[in-house]
Amino acid sequence: MHDPIGTDKEGNEITLIDVLGTETNEVVDAVQLKLASNKIYQHIHILDERQKEVIIGRFGLHQDKEKTQREIARELGISRSVV
Repeated sequence: MHDPIGTDKEGNEITLIDVLGTETNEVVDAVQLKLASNKIYQHIHILDERQKEVIIGRFGLHQDKEKTQREIARELGISRSVV
């Protein structure tokens, strides 16, 4: 993200972060989230259906918003501690 990818008209180095025009932390967080999501998707097949629902809901996979333990517990009719 911070490696030079070229120069601007004045000869200053440009990085990918400069081109994206967003806050560094936002970009880093988005990349880390994508990498973590990919890891989850690679291994989610080993879980049973209820476990999958908990993980998908808790971490907001499939482009959904993250749900709290309480919300998931209510939806699945289980206790928060099970979530």
